[in-house]
Amino acid sequence: MGIAKSLAMQEKGRALIPGMTQLLSKRPDQFSLGVWPGYYSRAKGAEVWDLDGNRYLDMSISGIGANVLGYADDDVDAAVKAAVEGGVSCSLNCPEEVELAELLCEIHPWAEMVRFARTGGESMAMAVRIARARTGRDRVAFCGYHGWHDWYLAANLSEGDVLGEHLLEGLDPGGVPGGLAGTALPFHYNRLDELKGIVARHGKELAAIVMEPIRGEDPEPGFLEGVRGLADECGAVLIVDEISAGFRLNSGGAHLVLGLTPDVAVFSKAMGNGYAIGAVIGRRDVMESAQRTFISSTCWTERVGPAAALATIGKHRSLDVGRRLQELGGKVQECWRSAAEATRLPVSVGGMLPLGHFGFRAGDEFMLKALFVQLMLERGFLASNLFYAMYAHTDEDVEAYAAAVRDVFGELTDALRSGDVEARLTGEPSARGFARLT
Repeated sequence: MGIAKSLAMQEKGRALIPGMTQLLSKRPDQFSLGVWPGYYSRAKGAEVWDLDGNRYLDMSISGIGANVLGYADDDVDAAVKAAVEGGVSCSLNCPEEVELAELLCEIHPWAEMVRFARTGGESMAMAVRIARARTGRDRVAFCGYHGWHDWYLAANLSEGDVLGEHLLEGLDPGGVPGGLAGTALPFHYNRLDELKGIVARHGKELAAIVMEPIRGEDPEPGFLEGVRGLADECGAVLIVDEISAGFRLNSGGAHLVLGLTPDVAVFSKAMGNGYAIGAVIGRRDVMESAQRTFISSTCWTERVGPAAALATIGKHRSLDVGRRLQELGGKVQECWRSAAEATRLPVSVGGMLPLGHFGFRAGDEFMLKALFVQLMLERGFLASNLFYAMYAHTDEDVEAYAAAVRDVFGELTDALRSGDVEARLTGEPSARGFARLT
């Protein structure tokens, strides 16, 4: 496959855009710089066409989990087109935002009020601001990955790379005010003792406890109940970040499946099937605190995001998409395990079923990942060591992917035995975490 046009566009992007792309997770060096196409001309269902006209089956990150139904879903796009024809924005407000707020509160009966944004990061910043306004406190205890805003990156101001243990290594807090040092306090998932320690030291200063309900591992018995209890004990607002987990296991938040009742929950990504929408839902007494601080944006009033979310959620519920995503994810994780066993390639498999991942337990993992990406591209697959399930994926897609994985794992095993993994690379090894792109 030739990707000359794609590579030329990457060079233009590198010269004109700091870091080449707007999202680290879509940067070509996160896969293999020099072979990953990087840009697309068209996407439909589970298929993607690059700038050179090459067609791929996307068995990788599925729009970083945003396209939960699949690319260019006909029903969602029809709703968006109707919204555009009626006017995306004007001096009045769109009724879709009220309809969407009502729907989200119906799905989550514990929630009573909703505010909207258009991205996950800003939605999380809004939730933390509301919690601080509600409590009059500054510190935040957190677990997991929660975006790029100052409140979160402040964790790396005084404790080195503590965020590296929560998803991305090397997140530089350059530009984050030094005065925020000590305001973001990390604890690990399933380590209730760590959160107990934070509460013991800073309980009267905690505005919020922020966490993903589930991501790479299941909650241990008593963990989520313990977190809820500690939030109640110290008067902190419990914020559940559903940006990644939401609409994967069910039509709504994963916390509903897990039996956790938060004070606030945050959604984005899958809620709009690729269209920009974010939501902060919560108890009335907490959400009303948004009126005691300034949270406002012109672009939060446009019509496309709510229209897309209403259509996405409606289809998601009617088709029981969460069940199907778990089924697909389970099949893919099993294909990784069986291929690794058959080829004797040391591989670890983990993650919630619809958002699975595998890792190499021998050799240089970044060279092996790049070689895997390269060999799968040659077979017509966009693939990495992650798989984000879409409703558009078919059983036939998974079968074709599984056959390719088994072949490629065999080649990786041979490369490890021969000691020539690097020599087989056409592009560069995958980047480690947040690395500066020069």
